[in-house]
Amino acid sequence: MSDRSWSPVFLPADVPLPTGAYSPAVRAGDCLYVSGQVPRNVHTGALVGTTVEEQAHQVLGNLRDVLAAGGATLADVVAATIYLTNEEDWGAVNDIWKGAFSLPYPSRTTVGARLRGILIEVSAVAYLPR
Repeated sequence: MSDRSWSPVFLPADVPLPTGAYSPAVRAGDCLYVSGQVPRNVHTGALVGTTVEEQAHQVLGNLRDVLAAGGATLADVVAATIYLTNEEDWGAVNDIWKGAFSLPYPSRTTVGARLRGILIEVSAVAYLPR
């Protein structure tokens, strides 16, 4: 048995566990590291939305849920990475981001990526001093 100084964070029992080999989030010290959130209904796995705007709203909702499971909110996010299938969607996503976060905004990196049938994915780090 390993003596690790971090612990996994899971969503409520009515949400299926991830099918991949990862935790939705991990608490390590004062930080909560949230795995990439995609635009899927966490209960059914169904893709939500056909536009980047619709998918971005779903992704942010999923991010809020994982953060809440770890005791955090969007206000605790200090860094995020946004993955976009189409880099031209940056402006639309930036507008949605400004509606979800407030000043001072967390640090952010946006990259183009092949996302296997989705338009956006977001991972984040939240700071939660003990």
